[in-house]
Amino acid sequence: MHISVRADYAIRAMLAIAAAEPGRITASELAHSERMSIGSLQTVLLELRRVGLVHSHRGTERGYGLARPAAAITVGEILRAMNGALTTVRGLPTGQATYDGVGRGLRKVWLSVDDAVNAIVDRATLADLLADPGLELDDDHRSTPLSTADPRRTGSP
Repeated sequence: MHISVRADYAIRAMLAIAAAEPGRITASELAHSERMSIGSLQTVLLELRRVGLVHSHRGTERGYGLARPAAAITVGEILRAMNGALTTVRGLPTGQATYDGVGRGLRKVWLSVDDAVNAIVDRATLADLLADPGLELDDDHRSTPLSTADPRRTGSP
């Protein structure tokens, strides 16, 4: 799975917009606070508005707000809005991958990977991430605090 700059910007923008609720946040405030390119961010915000995840307001209360509650918007929904399929095989959605010969068993592996990725990102909502920035989803896709014992997870040596 590859997280594009567009997808990263979109998730970070959605989190910042959710954190500003019930108020609004402008594109320039968002770009400054999150150190994002304003041009790229505006393109992402336009797409988020087009797919119905955010709405924009003009006038004295200008800025962006969530179209639905933060608890009803998942990371998976945002990723799909930006990139389409979450996993791909040879540039095609995983479900379209076919194999002949010795590679026949690969399709099941790739579909299992796709299922696991989807289960994790569809479980994590904006509200979850704002409530617990150290949110981790364990093997059963339950929310658990970030483990400090595992250096791969904390960035410690």
